[in-house]
Amino acid sequence: MSGTSPPWPVTCYLGLGGNLGDVADHLRFALAELVALPWTCVVAVSRPWHTPPWGLAEQPPFLNLAVEIVTGLAPLPLLDRLLAIERRAGRVRAGTRWGPRTLDIDILAYGGRCIRHPRLHVPHPQLAARAFALAPLADLAPDLVLPGCGPVAALLAAADRRGLHPAAFIIDIPQQV
Repeated sequence: MSGTSPPWPVTCYLGLGGNLGDVADHLRFALAELVALPWTCVVAVSRPWHTPPWGLAEQPPFLNLAVEIVTGLAPLPLLDRLLAIERRAGRVRAGTRWGPRTLDIDILAYGGRCIRHPRLHVPHPQLAARAFALAPLADLAPDLVLPGCGPVAALLAAADRRGLHPAAFIIDIPQQV
Protein backbone atom coordinates (compact mmCIF):
# COMPACT_ATOMS: atom_id res chain seq x y z
CA MET A 1 0.00 0.00 0.00
CA SER A 2 2.87 2.37 -0.66
CA GLY A 3 2.84 5.15 -3.19
CA THR A 4 0.04 7.50 -4.05
CA SER A 5 -1.91 5.50 -6.59
CA PRO A 6 -2.44 1.88 -7.62
CA PRO A 7 -1.35 0.76 -11.11
CA TRP A 8 -4.97 1.03 -12.37
CA PRO A 9 -8.23 2.62 -11.26
CA VAL A 10 -10.33 0.61 -8.83
CA THR A 11 -14.03 0.66 -8.02
CA CYS A 12 -14.67 1.63 -4.42
CA TYR A 13 -17.77 2.05 -2.31
CA LEU A 14 -17.95 4.66 0.41
CA GLY A 15 -20.44 5.03 3.25
CA LEU A 16 -21.36 8.59 4.23
CA GLY A 17 -23.46 9.64 7.19
CA GLY A 18 -24.04 12.10 9.96
CA ASN A 19 -26.49 13.22 12.60
CA LEU A 20 -25.45 16.75 13.65
CA GLY A 21 -26.45 20.01 11.98
CA ASP A 22 -27.90 20.06 8.49
CA VAL A 23 -26.83 16.53 7.55
CA ALA A 24 -28.22 16.72 4.01
CA ASP A 25 -26.02 19.79 3.43
CA HIS A 26 -23.02 17.98 4.91
CA LEU A 27 -23.65 15.07 2.52
CA ARG A 28 -23.94 17.45 -0.45
CA PHE A 29 -20.69 19.11 0.62
CA ALA A 30 -18.98 15.71 0.86
CA LEU A 31 -20.19 14.73 -2.62
CA ALA A 32 -18.86 17.99 -4.09
CA GLU A 33 -15.53 17.28 -2.40
CA LEU A 34 -15.48 13.70 -3.73
CA VAL A 35 -16.13 14.96 -7.25
CA ALA A 36 -13.07 17.22 -6.87
CA LEU A 37 -10.70 14.44 -5.74
CA PRO A 38 -7.80 13.80 -8.12
CA TRP A 39 -7.84 10.58 -10.15
CA THR A 40 -11.41 9.95 -8.96
CA CYS A 41 -14.82 9.84 -10.61
CA VAL A 42 -18.12 9.64 -8.72
CA VAL A 43 -20.18 6.99 -10.54
CA ALA A 44 -23.36 6.65 -8.47
CA VAL A 45 -25.01 7.76 -5.23
CA SER A 46 -27.60 5.73 -3.32
CA ARG A 47 -30.78 7.23 -2.00
CA PRO A 48 -30.37 8.62 1.52
CA TRP A 49 -31.53 6.45 4.42
CA HIS A 50 -32.80 7.49 7.85
CA THR A 51 -31.13 5.14 10.33
CA PRO A 52 -31.18 4.73 14.10
CA PRO A 53 -27.95 5.39 15.98
CA TRP A 54 -25.57 2.45 16.31
CA GLY A 55 -23.34 1.82 19.30
CA LEU A 56 -24.29 4.82 21.44
CA ALA A 57 -28.10 4.86 21.41
CA GLU A 58 -28.63 8.22 23.17
CA GLN A 59 -28.13 10.48 20.16
CA PRO A 60 -30.12 11.75 17.18
CA PRO A 61 -30.88 9.42 14.25
CA PHE A 62 -28.52 9.41 11.27
CA LEU A 63 -28.85 10.08 7.57
CA ASN A 64 -26.68 7.67 5.54
CA LEU A 65 -25.91 7.03 1.88
CA ALA A 66 -23.39 5.12 -0.21
CA VAL A 67 -21.27 6.37 -3.08
CA GLU A 68 -19.62 4.37 -5.86
CA ILE A 69 -16.37 5.84 -7.10
CA VAL A 70 -13.63 4.80 -9.48
CA THR A 71 -10.29 6.04 -8.20
CA GLY A 72 -6.61 5.89 -8.92
CA LEU A 73 -5.85 6.74 -5.28
CA ALA A 74 -4.30 3.98 -3.19
CA PRO A 75 -6.19 3.05 0.02
CA LEU A 76 -4.26 5.16 2.55
CA PRO A 77 -4.05 8.34 0.43
CA LEU A 78 -7.80 7.93 -0.23
CA LEU A 79 -8.43 7.55 3.51
CA ASP A 80 -6.38 10.68 4.24
CA ARG A 81 -8.41 12.70 1.73
CA LEU A 82 -11.70 11.40 3.18
CA LEU A 83 -10.63 12.35 6.71
CA ALA A 84 -9.75 15.85 5.43
CA ILE A 85 -13.25 16.16 3.92
CA GLU A 86 -14.75 15.18 7.30
CA ARG A 87 -12.67 17.85 9.06
CA ARG A 88 -13.72 20.52 6.54
CA ALA A 89 -17.35 19.57 7.29
CA GLY A 90 -16.78 20.23 10.99
CA ARG A 91 -16.06 16.68 12.14
CA VAL A 92 -14.19 16.52 15.43
CA ARG A 93 -12.84 13.12 16.44
CA ALA A 94 -12.11 13.99 20.08
CA GLY A 95 -15.54 12.87 21.25
CA THR A 96 -17.09 9.60 22.30
CA ARG A 97 -16.64 6.63 19.98
CA TRP A 98 -19.79 6.01 17.91
CA GLY A 99 -21.09 9.38 19.09
CA PRO A 100 -22.79 12.17 17.15
CA ARG A 101 -20.96 13.65 14.18
CA THR A 102 -21.46 16.13 11.35
CA LEU A 103 -20.00 13.76 8.77
CA ASP A 104 -18.49 10.30 8.67
CA ILE A 105 -16.98 8.78 5.52
CA ASP A 106 -15.94 5.13 5.49
CA ILE A 107 -14.36 3.01 2.79
CA LEU A 108 -16.78 0.07 2.58
CA ALA A 109 -15.12 -1.75 -0.31
CA TYR A 110 -11.92 -1.13 -2.25
CA GLY A 111 -11.59 -3.05 -5.50
CA GLY A 112 -12.56 -6.39 -3.95
CA ARG A 113 -9.55 -6.26 -1.65
CA CYS A 114 -9.35 -7.20 2.00
CA ILE A 115 -7.20 -4.55 3.71
CA ARG A 116 -5.82 -4.94 7.22
CA HIS A 117 -3.68 -1.99 8.22
CA PRO A 118 -3.42 -0.23 11.61
CA ARG A 119 -5.27 2.77 10.11
CA LEU A 120 -7.71 1.01 7.80
CA HIS A 121 -9.75 -2.20 7.75
CA VAL A 122 -11.75 -2.94 4.59
CA PRO A 123 -14.30 -4.31 4.83
CA HIS A 124 -14.88 -3.03 8.34
CA PRO A 125 -14.96 -5.95 10.82
CA GLN A 126 -18.56 -5.08 11.81
CA LEU A 127 -19.90 -4.12 8.37
CA ALA A 128 -21.83 -7.39 7.96
CA ALA A 129 -24.06 -6.42 10.90
CA ARG A 130 -24.51 -2.74 10.10
CA ALA A 131 -27.77 -2.27 8.23
CA PHE A 132 -27.18 1.51 8.17
CA ALA A 133 -24.25 0.90 5.81
CA LEU A 134 -25.59 -2.17 4.01
CA ALA A 135 -28.96 -0.67 2.94
CA PRO A 136 -27.42 2.23 0.99
CA LEU A 137 -24.73 -0.10 -0.39
CA ALA A 138 -27.45 -2.52 -1.56
CA ASP A 139 -29.03 0.34 -3.53
CA LEU A 140 -25.85 0.49 -5.62
CA ALA A 141 -24.40 -3.02 -5.59
CA PRO A 142 -26.64 -5.72 -4.07
CA ASP A 143 -24.58 -8.49 -5.69
CA LEU A 144 -21.23 -7.09 -4.52
CA VAL A 145 -19.36 -9.71 -2.50
CA LEU A 146 -17.52 -8.23 0.45
CA PRO A 147 -14.35 -10.27 1.09
CA GLY A 148 -14.76 -12.50 4.12
CA CYS A 149 -18.40 -11.44 4.56
CA GLY A 150 -20.53 -12.41 1.55
CA PRO A 151 -22.96 -10.71 -0.85
CA VAL A 152 -24.36 -7.36 0.26
CA ALA A 153 -28.02 -8.37 -0.33
CA ALA A 154 -27.65 -11.51 1.81
CA LEU A 155 -25.91 -9.58 4.58
CA LEU A 156 -28.66 -6.95 4.57
CA ALA A 157 -31.37 -9.64 4.69
CA ALA A 158 -29.75 -11.06 7.84
CA ALA A 159 -29.14 -7.69 9.54
CA ASP A 160 -31.40 -5.93 12.04
CA ARG A 161 -33.21 -3.33 9.88
CA ARG A 162 -35.50 -1.91 12.57
CA GLY A 163 -35.86 1.86 12.30
CA LEU A 164 -34.27 1.95 8.85
CA HIS A 165 -36.19 3.69 6.05
CA PRO A 166 -35.37 5.60 2.87
CA ALA A 167 -35.52 9.38 2.99
CA ALA A 168 -38.14 11.19 0.92
CA PHE A 169 -35.55 13.13 -1.10
CA ILE A 170 -32.63 12.45 -3.43
CA ILE A 171 -29.11 13.85 -3.28
CA ASP A 172 -27.74 14.33 -6.78
CA ILE A 173 -24.15 13.94 -7.90
CA PRO A 174 -22.59 17.37 -8.32
CA GLN A 175 -21.20 18.26 -11.74
CA GLN A 176 -17.87 16.51 -12.42
CA VAL A 177 -15.06 18.96 -13.06
